[in-house]
Amino acid sequence: MNKSKSILMLLLAFCLMMVSVASASDELPYAEGTVLRMATGYNSAKTGLFFDAETAGEGITLADGKTYHSGDLKPTWVAVQDKLGVVFENKYQGNGASAEFDYWKEQLDQVDMISGTASKLSEYGESGAIINIAEYLDKMPNFKAYLDENPIVRLSITGNVDTGAIYFSPYFDGVNDIERMPLMRVDWVQKLLDGEGEFTAEACGKTKDPVYEPYMPTTGKVGIDVVTLDGTAVESIVKDYDKAGNIVAKMNEVGAMDGVTAVNMLRKYIDEAYDGYYGTERSNLFVGQNAAWDVDELVALLRCVVSNPQTLNGTDKVQGIFTREDDNNQRRVDMYRFAGHLFGVRGLESRQDYLYVGADGELHDARTEPETYIALAYMNAMAQEGLISEAFINKEKESSATYLENDLGFMHYDYNQTQTILNATKLQEGEKYMAVMCPVALWYDGTDEDGVYMRFTESWRSVKTDGWGISAPGVAGNPDKLNAALSLIDFAYSPEGMILMSYGPDAFIKTNPDGSYVTFMFNGKEMPVIADATYAELWEKANGNYTNYARMYLGSTLSFAKSQAFEYQCTHEVGKEGAGHISNAIGLGVIKHPELALTENPWYTSVPTVLPTSKADNDLLNTYTDLLNQFSQQKGDDKVSVLVDLIANGFDFEGFSDPEEAAETVAELWNGDAYLGIKEWAWEDIQDYYNSLYE
Repeated sequence: MNKSKSILMLLLAFCLMMVSVASASDELPYAEGTVLRMATGYNSAKTGLFFDAETAGEGITLADGKTYHSGDLKPTWVAVQDKLGVVFENKYQGNGASAEFDYWKEQLDQVDMISGTASKLSEYGESGAIINIAEYLDKMPNFKAYLDENPIVRLSITGNVDTGAIYFSPYFDGVNDIERMPLMRVDWVQKLLDGEGEFTAEACGKTKDPVYEPYMPTTGKVGIDVVTLDGTAVESIVKDYDKAGNIVAKMNEVGAMDGVTAVNMLRKYIDEAYDGYYGTERSNLFVGQNAAWDVDELVALLRCVVSNPQTLNGTDKVQGIFTREDDNNQRRVDMYRFAGHLFGVRGLESRQDYLYVGADGELHDARTEPETYIALAYMNAMAQEGLISEAFINKEKESSATYLENDLGFMHYDYNQTQTILNATKLQEGEKYMAVMCPVALWYDGTDEDGVYMRFTESWRSVKTDGWGISAPGVAGNPDKLNAALSLIDFAYSPEGMILMSYGPDAFIKTNPDGSYVTFMFNGKEMPVIADATYAELWEKANGNYTNYARMYLGSTLSFAKSQAFEYQCTHEVGKEGAGHISNAIGLGVIKHPELALTENPWYTSVPTVLPTSKADNDLLNTYTDLLNQFSQQKGDDKVSVLVDLIANGFDFEGFSDPEEAAETVAELWNGDAYLGIKEWAWEDIQDYYNSLYE
């Protein structure tokens, strides 16, 4: 069995067992009622262990029949408290992992467990401020068994290769599965592209003067593997540029054109380039199970979309690609992640900073490579043509939040469940917003020096970049606190704990008359079904958004291991359809992805979430302020991402006049090469450590 999948297999294998798991309390004794001061949560006051005043109001009654008030523990943590015999005290400030840790880092004696980023927890662990959990693994049977079954996970969380130190408990928001996906208004694509004869419209707009130039070939033929329309097999088709030309190049020859002309040019191109493969359902090039679209074809489609608002939404304007929140840097960075997806660039959706493992087995940093900035230049050209939303370019607060419900936005790159739920809450009859297949791009995976045209996603679930650590000053001289904190981590990785951390307490799960769980098949295994009252409440309180409901009301999915089985049950049918297409393609090998293992071709190895750098290394890395401050992926409209700014504004500032200069500036003047050198040493060390453990 692939060891990287074993967290899910461990959960699935034991989730229905009624036999109690051996308690760690014999090995980790502590006094009943031991108080744990918890500076832990997800990213806001609403997503902590305790109810905040806004969520609880005057009192909130949940599907378990109990009423909760501000300051009360959420149901999941009531169950944990009862199970472990501890008392939780709320110290959480309501911040994301990085800011929460920064708040407490000078007063760690005031807390016992703390949220933090993996890098910060490991850094402070090396200085002695965070407990080394690895020293206690022999007393933590569940956590140890999990790591023994998943050595690649241990590689990702090891903070020191000399000692094997682990300074945080890993958090999985699902594991070994795709994360973000392109989503499109399917009904719009069908309106524009499907049917016999030519497209006509009573009114249309015009495209702007072309700026974007072709990325794909303009002559020759490119063979592509696709999933058959019925989803059962793989077949090969051809993009015939000799016959059809490149659609972007042909449109550029014409220049600005009316929307009807643009649509008919794209229709003709699809018929010719694919030799009638898509028939009158040309939309399947983009939204079908057998989709084979690439970025040039997407640009052509976007030109058609923005120049035909009257047909699509009855107004005089429609936006092309947008991000979920325009004033939130954490969401705006999805635009450059999508750029990597479109233009075959690794490192823009890395598990750690912008690092990836090359075909040469060495680490690379996307920030220091010209290919990154070439992709961003392509995206800026799209922005200049009006194919990326005005709100993204102008950083307007909350503009895109209403795009879908007001028929103003065409597509973005995001999470399937949370976004396709809008089909039930915001869209009207006949409207359809769905995840679509990954695009074809030229990827340099080392198998061909000229690159390979294929589908690949770097958006692959692994250990997340934050977790919970145990404060060494907080538990110093108090073995009860230390053992209770270690027992909490151990319990979270037990079969019972993993169900609780995903589903919440049994009161929220559907049970049979004998008390056993009602189950359904998920990824070929039986998993619990949520109670009817839970499902109804999820819609009432969170509009069907499982993650928001779990974090805000149940207190689950805040850390540790989250199964996707609960979320799947709450996914809209449209969401299941699009995700099903992608899942089929992954299963059939049409969409490739990083592996949670040291693969034979290292290009497919997922970079570890944390690399074991020393305190001296970390101190030096912290002096590279340009890399820290100019490439932020953190939440907040005050955060800066040069990569986002390049898409929105182009290469208009010193040192970034073109892609080559941009890469050189980051590498040499902003210490990108020095950063990469430190990380490369750590990468070599962790591989040696891994090999010594599992030879």
